[in-house]
Parts: sequence; structure tokens; C-alpha cells
Amino acid sequence: MADIALRFFKDMLVVSSPVAAALARQGVADLRDQALAVILEPETVEDIYRLETVAGPQVLVTPLADFAPARLAALGMEGRGTELAQASLAIPRAFKPQHLLVEIGPCGLPLDPSSKGSLVENRDQYARAAALFGAEEFDAFFLNGFTVIDDLKCALMGLRKVSDAPVFASVDVSADGSLASGRGTLAEAAAVMADLGASVAGFATLADPIAAERLADGAREALAAQGADLSLMASLVVAERDPRQQGPTAENPYYAPDTMLAAAGALRSAGVQFLRAAGDATPAYTGVLAAATAGQDVVAEV
Repeated sequence: MADIALRFFKDMLVVSSPVAAALARQGVADLRDQALAVILEPETVEDIYRLETVAGPQVLVTPLADFAPARLAALGMEGRGTELAQASLAIPRAFKPQHLLVEIGPCGLPLDPSSKGSLVENRDQYARAAALFGAEEFDAFFLNGFTVIDDLKCALMGLRKVSDAPVFASVDVSADGSLASGRGTLAEAAAVMADLGASVAGFATLADPIAAERLADGAREALAAQGADLSLMASLVVAERDPRQQGPTAENPYYAPDTMLAAAGALRSAGVQFLRAAGDATPAYTGVLAAATAGQDVVAEV
């Protein structure tokens, strides 16, 4: 695998869609069962990566994000963190990706920003998650699915305690730029990402292409106000797909793979480098993004 940092601000790159959604479509929806599948039935997960790889993403993401100790305990995986981490890397590595991201999601612990003990405990959850990957080979960490700024801060600080690897950070936002929790905004989250050493500032949204472009513009402006120079990432969330849906709706603007075409163009014009189809996306969505961005460089001045 090449060093992904060498590609920042250069060519546009597509990130693979979530494995969890593909497993759920096969009837493996329980998170514990998904974790067990990675360890005990890797061929099932390999089949998902095989289809996704054909679609053409340059960046693969590990199949699991539940590596914080609290999440491992919730899955009944205490003491198996290292085994789970190694299995999560081994499966996508088999497909020789250009780049590989290790996804880490929110730890899920209650967080009291006024309590030093609470902040330290949350921070250490992420430090311990990152430490599971030790000297393993991968390109960057991917902090994904965050909806609370204080939790994002703990995650970034925790990773920096144990690793100097690049960090992609992404928050879930609505069309107006507010975080999914209602506690904070994308602009505030982007400022935190810049301040605490993220390499890529990202967001995931259900918003339509025009609104997603506005979100990217807002994130870029917030970073500029901090004097920060971070690459941008956008994940477009596909809601539950219904074959009867004949056009985009506010609830699911990305009802079909070809909706990614306009979105890719809009986000490129806003300076986004990394694109991902998330939610219930299939390899077809990834394929459209890959085709739409093939040979495209990041817009240098927007």
C-alpha cells in the first residue's frame, strides 16, 4: 500500500461502502454476528469486498468499527480485540488495495464534558482501540459516525496518544449543517478536526447534492478560518432502498446509483477529494462514483 498522505490535495479518490450494510442484506444484521463473521466466516466478508473491489474504489475500509473496549464488551468480545483487529485488516488486505483505512466508531460511553474523569475515560477508550493495531500496516485511521463534538475531541486526542498515523474524521450532519445529535455544527466540528490533528475533515449526510455541496463549502470556509489545510471527504448516505421509488425524495435523494453522478460533480466543485457512498449503498453506487471521478484532480481553487 502507498502512503495516502502523498495523495492529499491531488487526485480524487473513492472510498468503499460499508460492509455492515452488505452483511445486513444477507441477513447478518446483528453487530455481534457481524463481528463473529469477520473471525469465523471470513469468506462471507471476502465475497463482499470482492464485489466492491470490482467497482473500483481506491480506498478500502475495514469491515468493523467497534474496537473501543466499551464496544467490544457490548459485543461480548472482551479479550478478543487484537484477534478482531488482525482479522479486520487481513480480509481487505487480500485484495491488495491502493489504500486501507481502519475505521473506529464512537465508543458509546456516557460523556460529561464538565468531568475530567469522564473525558479521560472516553479519551482512553479511543487510545486503547488504536493501540490494537500496533505496528500493523494500514494508511490511516477513520473516525466515523460521530455526532457529538466532545466525543470527537476525545477520539482525536486518544488516537494521538498512541499513533501518529493520518486520521480521517467524519461527523453525521443534516442538510442545514447541524450535527445529527443537534449538539453542534459541521463548522464547529471541522475546527476541532483542524485543531486536534486530523488530516482529512469529513461529513456524512442524507442531504441532496446541492445541499451537500453547501455543506462542503461551509466546512472548507471553517477550515480556512482556522488557517488549516485539510483535505475534505463527503459520504453520501443511501437510505433504505425501495425498488418502487421512481425519483429522489428528501428522505432518500440517492435512491438509485446514477444519482451519485451529479453529486460527484457538485462535490468536486466544492473541493472535496474523498467520496463515499454510505448507508445502504451497493457496489453499483461505488462504481458510479469511481467512473465519475476517474482521472479527476481535486479542484485547487474554489
